[in-house]
This record gives sequence, structure tokens and C-alpha cells, in this order.
Amino acid sequence: MVKPLAWTTRMYADISCSEKPVAAPRMQRAEGRARLVLHRKHGATRLSELYQSGCSKIRLPAKAIPTDPQEAILINTAGGLTGGDRIETEIAAHSDAELVVTTQACERVYRSTGDIARVTTKLIVDRGARIAWLPQETILFNEGRLARSLEADLHDDAELLAVESVLFGRKAMDETVNAGMFRDRWRIRRNGRLVFADDIRLEGAIARQLARPCLLNGDMAMAAVLLISKDADTLLDPVREAFGESGGASAFDGKLVARLTAPDSLSLRRALEPALTALMRGRILPKVWRI
Repeated sequence: MVKPLAWTTRMYADISCSEKPVAAPRMQRAEGRARLVLHRKHGATRLSELYQSGCSKIRLPAKAIPTDPQEAILINTAGGLTGGDRIETEIAAHSDAELVVTTQACERVYRSTGDIARVTTKLIVDRGARIAWLPQETILFNEGRLARSLEADLHDDAELLAVESVLFGRKAMDETVNAGMFRDRWRIRRNGRLVFADDIRLEGAIARQLARPCLLNGDMAMAAVLLISKDADTLLDPVREAFGESGGASAFDGKLVARLTAPDSLSLRRALEPALTALMRGRILPKVWRI
């Protein structure tokens, strides 16, 4: 009885030594693509095309008044982003269409093991059309890695209002983004000519970088606002008044550019809401933006 047992043990040992290492399974990543096209007909903005796949969804709430701008709500059903996730959104407004775009909730960027989450947005604003790009804040958690880009192509008499906000952790939860990566790239063109370009890159010891006086001076939230409109300079004073000493704004050549920092998300919202209300010029902000 001893020999068969020894032979069996030796046989399994030989088999075990000859097996190749099993590769680690590839982690599942979220991917989403969405495309929305609108036009104007009989005095109202109407849907021309809607495409959505993966974790990207778009909802178009019914309008109480048909002639009001169409509101579009972007939804990421994955519940946040982490390394390797991809979100692509393309929105086009043709023939005097008016559109206000926001998100269902703040986008969360969770800790990554090394890969980068990528969010790409492209806007096309045709003759006489208007798009207000008003997503809620992006929350970057410790060791999160995000590369985000916004590109827009505008007709000569089109209008674009865009805001992007970032929270580096949540003050109420005593969170600190000690390390990670955040890249934000804007490229805005009018009739094919580049009229605005902006790049932000934070990498490595983010908390130490943000503490510098030339950046956030210890604040945890920031926002960038851009208005492309022929009368942008007429709205400079209300934006400066809303931001106070926490931000700054300039207007030139049909552009209004403003930046704001704040110690927390609530302070950021309280300054952004009146500024965006002024820039909307009588149009109502989405409900999620009204504190």
C-alpha cells in the first residue's frame, strides 16, 4: 500500500511543477458612449438623433413650455470612474437649437491601481444655436487618476456656456487627496479657428501642490467658467460680484473667462449659482444647480 501512495504523490508533484502560471484575470472596466443631436423646428428645440451604449445614458425631461431650451441629463450607470474606464460624449445643436446639459449626480473618480480614467466630450454648436454645458462637480478621491477633455466647434453666431468643477476630496468626510493625477484639457474653436485653449495638470503629491498660494492656497474645490458670446463683456460685473475675492474674471474678444476656488463644495456652489444665473440671461438653471 505504501508504493502506490508514494507514486501518486510524486505524480501530482511532477504535474504541479510542469504547469504554467495562471495569468491574473483582466479587471472589468466601464465603457460608455453617447451622442445627442438636436434641431429647431416650429419654434421649438427637437430631437434629431439619440445614441447611447454601455454605462452612458441620456435623459430628456419633458418641457413645460415647448419653446424653452431642451434639458439633457447625462447618467453614468457605472456609479463612478476608476482606472481604465472610458466615457465619450458628443452633442450637436443645429439650426437655432437651445440645449442645457447637466448630470444626474457628481461624478466620482475612485482610487486607481495605475490605469487612467478618461472622459472625452465634444460639442458642436451650429448657426444660431446655444449650448450650456453645466455638469455637476467631479470628485477626485485619493489616488484617483483622471484625464478629461472638452472640445467645442462653434459657428460664428453660436453661443457656448461651459463650467467644469473639481472637488479634491470631501471636507465633511475629512478626506484629503494626498496623491493621484488630474488632467483637464479645453480646446474651443469658432469657425475652425482656435479661440480658447486651457490645460491643467496635477500629478503626484497633489495635496502639497494645491497648498501653494499660486494654486488653491489650501482650498479643496475649484471651478472654471467660459462664455463664448458676442456680448460676453456685458456680463463681467455680475460674475465678479458673485465670485468676490475667491475668484477672478476677464472678458475680451467675445469671451468671458472666470476661475473660482473654495474651501468646500457648498461654498463653491453658492458662488457659482448666481454667476451662472447671470450668464444664462433669463434662462432657468437645471434643478440640480439650484441650492
